[in-house]
Amino acid sequence: MAEVLLFHHAQGLTPGVRAFADDLRAAGHTVHTPDLFDGRTFQSIDEGLAYIGEIGFDDMRERGVRVAGELTPELVYAGFSFGVLPAQKLTQTRPGACGALLFHSCLPISGEWAFGPWPDGVPVQIHGMDNDLIFVGEGDIDAAREIVEKVEDAELFLYPGDQHYFADSSLPSYEAAASALLTRRVLEFLDRV
Repeated sequence: MAEVLLFHHAQGLTPGVRAFADDLRAAGHTVHTPDLFDGRTFQSIDEGLAYIGEIGFDDMRERGVRVAGELTPELVYAGFSFGVLPAQKLTQTRPGACGALLFHSCLPISGEWAFGPWPDGVPVQIHGMDNDLIFVGEGDIDAAREIVEKVEDAELFLYPGDQHYFADSSLPSYEAAASALLTRRVLEFLDRV
């Protein structure tokens, strides 16, 4: 069974993120869900991003990196949207990563803002909606396609729709069918890493 470090999105460690982690645990995986916001949750993405901006994006990402330092390096790093920042950084810079699960967001692996090349032998799944204004409109889909092109074991899954946090069952953006398919694909991924 896999050990997963799962980072929440900009609205915080919501009941929906916790429920997703519980689904993975029910399948026998160990899942760590650190709360980078110290118990705060937000009603909108904009409110959450404003809070992150107050703390600083780099500082907030580094909170996630520090959490990982307390765990074994042999982890699958996972993140929802904002949580992709620490998850992808750890996957690309901390030796021992077993895999990566990137939900609703993706960062480039080349160029000025990249953490460096993707590590050899580390599989990745990227999930997003095909009309999500953030995932598609802000270029995350292009970063995802770059990873799929350059990484041997990389998959990009696009779901029909325009919701950003479609896998968080506690938010109005939740899409049950897409979330169920995402969860099935994630469990298949975890069973093979």
